[in-house]
Amino acid sequence: MEENKDREQNTEENQENTTESTAEDQEGTIESNQTETTVQDTENKTTEDTTKENKFKLPKISLPKIKFNFSYIKNIYENQYKKLLILPITLLVIAILIIGFKVATTGDFINKDVSLKGGVTVTVTTEQADILQLENALSSKFPENDISTKSLSRFGRQVGIIVEMDIDETQANNLIDEIGIGLGRELTNQDYSVEIVGSSLGASFFKEIIIALLIAFLLMAIVVFLYFRTIVPSAAVILAVFSDILITLAIVNLLGMKLSTAGIAAFLMLIGYSVDTNILLSTRVLKRKEGTEMERIYGAFKTGIMMSSTTLIAVTTALIFTQSEIIKQIMIILLIGLLVDLINTWIQNVAILRWYLERKAKKVLQ
Repeated sequence: MEENKDREQNTEENQENTTESTAEDQEGTIESNQTETTVQDTENKTTEDTTKENKFKLPKISLPKIKFNFSYIKNIYENQYKKLLILPITLLVIAILIIGFKVATTGDFINKDVSLKGGVTVTVTTEQADILQLENALSSKFPENDISTKSLSRFGRQVGIIVEMDIDETQANNLIDEIGIGLGRELTNQDYSVEIVGSSLGASFFKEIIIALLIAFLLMAIVVFLYFRTIVPSAAVILAVFSDILITLAIVNLLGMKLSTAGIAAFLMLIGYSVDTNILLSTRVLKRKEGTEMERIYGAFKTGIMMSSTTLIAVTTALIFTQSEIIKQIMIILLIGLLVDLINTWIQNVAILRWYLERKAKKVLQ
């Protein structure tokens, strides 16, 4: 009997243990299922958020990476110098076309002001004047004449105006009266001054200045040829100076500047500035023997750029602070010409000299 009781007790204990372990397993299974459900929900939310972001996100555009560094530019300058000649030659051709179109449409290759074609210049002392309004009023009264109005200022404050018109002396009084009406007051003799240039005198000035410009260019070419005594280097210098003048003149025409006698004189100054850097380059490359060809070119480049930079700084400073219209015109022409000269000297002239030295070396080897 006692043995049966013991067996029953053991059986009950085993059933209780089995029930407890089963309950624990069920609890663990429920917890693991809850954890898996939570993970799946999180993943689903992340997927939904990513889908929403992709809908509103702009597509990425990959641009090609272009690296510009000194060695890349140096490589082109040294090895592609013949292709670089396309730039100055294109500029020269465009300049010739612009000047040719100017001659075909107007009969002149430049825009002349009163000092070159004749007319009347009236300078009026006034501190308050609307230049554009006055010019429009005068244009309506003199529709067939060329009118130009400029402001005179001192330390940033207007002190007067200049009116130029291609009329003869007999119409000067009418012009003065119309200027007074445009300014809203009657002008007295103390308020203005008049300068009259006859058309024949203006034409004479223009002819003399052009002759002086041609003579200066011719003498420069002779001196360059006598110095180098070879056709190609001499022609390269002359071509560079010629290109500087033509391209600068074309740009001046595009800007609509009306050249005075001082403006033509600026082109004489430009000849001197242009020939300096070109002779410097040709002398360093042809006359000196130390170093390689490119080393001599780079040596000349450093000196030439320093010369041009100092001149550009001086010209820009004068252009900013001067109050004289004549000096401003000279400085603008020189500024344009010096920038053009950088291309014609250090691309065009360098390419011609290198081509000349290569051909010369090939002939020596043959």
